[in-house]
Amino acid sequence: MYRIYSASAAALASMLFATAASAQEVTLRAVSAFAEGTQFSKNFERFIEKVNKDGKGVVQINYIGGPRAMPPFEVGNAVRTRVVDIANVTGAFYTNLMPEADAFKLVGKPMSEQRKNGTWDFINQLHNQKLNAWYLARQFHNVPFHIYLNKKIDKIDFSGLKIRVTPVYRDIVEALGGTPITTAPGEVYTALERGVVDGYGWPVTGIFDLGWEKVTKFRVEPAFYSVEVNVLINLDAWKGLTDAQRKILNDAALWLEGIDSENVAIIKSERNRQAATGIQSLNFGAAAAKTFLDRANDVAWQSVIKRSPESGAKLRQLAGN
Repeated sequence: MYRIYSASAAALASMLFATAASAQEVTLRAVSAFAEGTQFSKNFERFIEKVNKDGKGVVQINYIGGPRAMPPFEVGNAVRTRVVDIANVTGAFYTNLMPEADAFKLVGKPMSEQRKNGTWDFINQLHNQKLNAWYLARQFHNVPFHIYLNKKIDKIDFSGLKIRVTPVYRDIVEALGGTPITTAPGEVYTALERGVVDGYGWPVTGIFDLGWEKVTKFRVEPAFYSVEVNVLINLDAWKGLTDAQRKILNDAALWLEGIDSENVAIIKSERNRQAATGIQSLNFGAAAAKTFLDRANDVAWQSVIKRSPESGAKLRQLAGN
């Protein structure tokens, strides 16, 4: 009788211990607004690997995937409503929920500086209030954008051209006479191939992942703005985590921001690869470049501040431009 009781007690204790251990580990569901394995998902996928390694038994991330799992422009709202717990997404894809997100491209200071000078705190507050999200990390602050074309121009003027945009480029494309057309990244190749658009805005990196070099002839100089791809966590999910779970995610976030240093070599390689493929650089000189950059910054800040006067002005102050 004693032996039976002891065995039963041992089995029950074992079950309770397993349940407790299991309860300590939390699994977060994650998506990316960019195709799996491509330039703007790769580092997020490395981040997931790091969290899952360092957080074994504490916190894990279940990666559902990219646009095949969820349309890019729905990712921001999916975080807000906790359809997913964590996402890799650019602010350009959720300006409908947070107009101020259109200013993130104008904040090009390193994240180490943004975390010290109050920029990260302010942007996190905006995400808390408007997206029900915690602003865990920003990537690619040192990667600029370009306008790519299939029709040669002799000055920086987009009159008569149809250019695929997101909110990142819409204002400058319109200001320079172009017709903006909004599509998800997955639709760009076909739009170029069929002549639905004459060009597109995109960072200096990543076009080979999508095969766009096959339907691209020119890259307009200069580069402008700054890429921002954010890692966001639903605020309720974040608040529900333990200190230990948050620490693993925060440590991985700082590591993720740190590997932006790899982008210097990647950008150089990408430019060389574009040239080797036959994509021509259209450079109109230093004066034209300055005029373009001044105009691009002015129209972007005007647009942000018009929609969000107080927070837009605060972001411009923090950006220092």
